[in-house]
Amino acid sequence: MRNIFVTAIGTDSGKTIVSAVLCEALSACYWKPIQAGYPRDTDTVSSLVSNSSFKAFPEKYLLQTPASPHAAAKIDGVTIGLNDFTVPGRELLVIEGAGGCMVPINDSNFVIDIAGHLDCEIVLVSNLYLGSINHTLLTLHLLRSKNMNIKGIIFNGKANEESERIILHHAGLPCLLRISQEPAFEKERVSHYAKELLKNWK
Repeated sequence: MRNIFVTAIGTDSGKTIVSAVLCEALSACYWKPIQAGYPRDTDTVSSLVSNSSFKAFPEKYLLQTPASPHAAAKIDGVTIGLNDFTVPGRELLVIEGAGGCMVPINDSNFVIDIAGHLDCEIVLVSNLYLGSINHTLLTLHLLRSKNMNIKGIIFNGKANEESERIILHHAGLPCLLRISQEPAFEKERVSHYAKELLKNWK
């Protein structure tokens, strides 16, 4: 199985929760190559995964400012280079991006270029709101223009049956999971969604 890169249609779409669910379901380890600001998503995922084999690898870039990685790096006086990223370890990895696909990491590259550089399979997270159909289909268009291998879509948050239907109709991709709007996420809920994910994972 190829390593999984979790990206989304925007910031705060639910990549971190989805990453925890994927790690739990696939007995995978976790890596967030770029963290801009705190709290660290690595800490969140680590607190939600129950598998005894789980391991979280440290970030390649741990930046201090909650901003686009290119801007946060500039504040910290560092330059992010695409060739700086190499897969840590030999375990199956769930790799979480920062923000959406087209978030810049420098003047030439974007977050999604990390997935291509590391030859990952893509899981796209779509949270449903007014405008999310457009944002989801545009993101898929971008991924396909870059010849990315897309595993499927995970919908996160308050359900919208018609939005989900039309997205899947045009996407031609499977819905891997639907995560409901939850008051809080704990290990038990992550485990529940991990079992649901495996029903659709082929």
